[in-house]
Amino acid sequence: MHSLNWIDWAVLAITLLTIVGYGTWKTRGSKSVQDYVKGGNSTQWWTIGLSVMATQASAITFLSTTGQAFSDGMGFVQFYFGLPIAMVIICLVFIPLYHRLKVYTAYEFLENRFDLKTRTLTATLFLIQRGLAAGITIFAPAIILSIVLGWNIITLNIIIGVLVIIYTVSGGTKAVTVTQKQQMFVIFAGMLAALFIILNLIPDNVSFTDALEIAGANNRMEILDFSFDLENRYTVWTGLIGGTFLMLSYFGTDQSQVQRYLSGKDKKEMQMGLIFNGLLKVPMQFFILLVGVMVFVFYQFNPSPLNFIDASTEKVLASEYASEYKSLQQKQNQLFQQKKTLSIQYAEKKSIETKQQLLMLDSIDKTYRLQSKFLIKQAVDSSYATQYTKLVAELNSLNTDSEAYKLKQEELSAFYATSAKDTQTNDRDYMFITFILNHLPKGLIGLLLAVILSAAMSSTASEVNALATITSIDLYGRNYNGEKHEKHMVKMTKIFTLIWGVVAIIIACFANLAENLIQLVNIIGSIFYGNVLGIFLLAFFLKFVKANAVFTAAIITQIIVIIGWWFNWMPYLWLNLFGCALVMFTAILIQKIKLKDD
Repeated sequence: MHSLNWIDWAVLAITLLTIVGYGTWKTRGSKSVQDYVKGGNSTQWWTIGLSVMATQASAITFLSTTGQAFSDGMGFVQFYFGLPIAMVIICLVFIPLYHRLKVYTAYEFLENRFDLKTRTLTATLFLIQRGLAAGITIFAPAIILSIVLGWNIITLNIIIGVLVIIYTVSGGTKAVTVTQKQQMFVIFAGMLAALFIILNLIPDNVSFTDALEIAGANNRMEILDFSFDLENRYTVWTGLIGGTFLMLSYFGTDQSQVQRYLSGKDKKEMQMGLIFNGLLKVPMQFFILLVGVMVFVFYQFNPSPLNFIDASTEKVLASEYASEYKSLQQKQNQLFQQKKTLSIQYAEKKSIETKQQLLMLDSIDKTYRLQSKFLIKQAVDSSYATQYTKLVAELNSLNTDSEAYKLKQEELSAFYATSAKDTQTNDRDYMFITFILNHLPKGLIGLLLAVILSAAMSSTASEVNALATITSIDLYGRNYNGEKHEKHMVKMTKIFTLIWGVVAIIIACFANLAENLIQLVNIIGSIFYGNVLGIFLLAFFLKFVKANAVFTAAIITQIIVIIGWWFNWMPYLWLNLFGCALVMFTAILIQKIKLKDD
């Protein structure tokens, strides 16, 4: 566990309270639905761009993406290659339509084109996936800070959620947008400072170029993968095709993003805001990944823990597996000395032989880390240890030349690998925060913690704001037959904002860690986004397809996509394309059959 210095507490508290206070004060007194939901249509393009980026850049972005780069390198940036393409399409197709119809939500258009039930279904799909995501954006930093700092996770969930609720209920969309400008400033300043400090902590005789070379020698700078292997999650093609469909769905139909640019002064401001996001987002993600890679380089010259979760390490050292774990630690220490010597040699003379040796040592290091995860898994789960012992006994009873032996080996390998995905052992998301607390100077630790919490607040505020808007405008406002004057609708939207804020806190309190948090958020999106995007594309381009066909196709598609995800038919990014194509094909087929019957 780590304790913060008073300087860090002061920096953290002042930063967060200033953001919340400024947002609440600046946007107090929204009296009309247009002011509360669309920010009075007064937002300028650069504010829209920053707000859109802040909505997507949750705490998960900084904790998980850096951890992803530390473990696997820069390849994850390919995930965002479809974003600029999606921005151009949205600017040419979606924004002109939304602006002309003067909609408050993306789903209003669907009722105009189809009917109320299609609008309600699509809005409900949004509420399900975005409601889950809102809880995860609170939970992600809370679980990590609770374990690293020893803070109570329930308390952290409530603190983050309540801070968001205060200014989001008070000022609505405008409050979210205004605060996100300050949050993005804190985020950029904090990450730049972190990179500067990391580079200063690397030995003086190792330049930035040398650091990049060392990272490259360890396969951390492989950015582009042109393979067509469906087993590979991140390639140029998954980014350009699957990523484009995901980003089209997210930025074109997800109210948490649509609401950001619908607050623009006019169509041009909205379009320029999204183009600004498209130009800046990929470099920003590249930069965040680079920070993670530079932390990897830092640990080539400084000892790193076998597992970045201190609490898990303490558990295994207090168990019957302590001696095995200590033996692994000694092996890793010896390996570190070799890595350090070779890294310095490689910085001085980039020989192929030294590069091959570095790759071999990195492979051994990964094996040690996997073994440590396996020992931790056994220490915290006795049933796992019993099952493992049984598998080993079964393996030893077989003839080593038999087919049964090979199959049992595969079963054991798969069983062994699952230890790396367990809540207690998956330490990727803890790497960056552990580095911050152990190696950065006082004051900067508080600023980086403010970055993490600001990112959590910015994305959660957008999501809660959008959830409340959809509930108020698309469900309550459209299906409630009572009086719906301006004051009443603003009041109800504030109530729904409060309710969704509480729901997000509750989901956060019951959430569990996935293999990688940033993947979890994208997986949740991919299950729903393709279907929703397909509905919008049918609405835009295929006028002969009517409401009943789309409604039926959407339900069938959602069931099939969930089944496909559950049985792992394809990498999750392809679910966006699959869902989009399936709902369009099914709706067209149903409409054609109906026309024949008629």
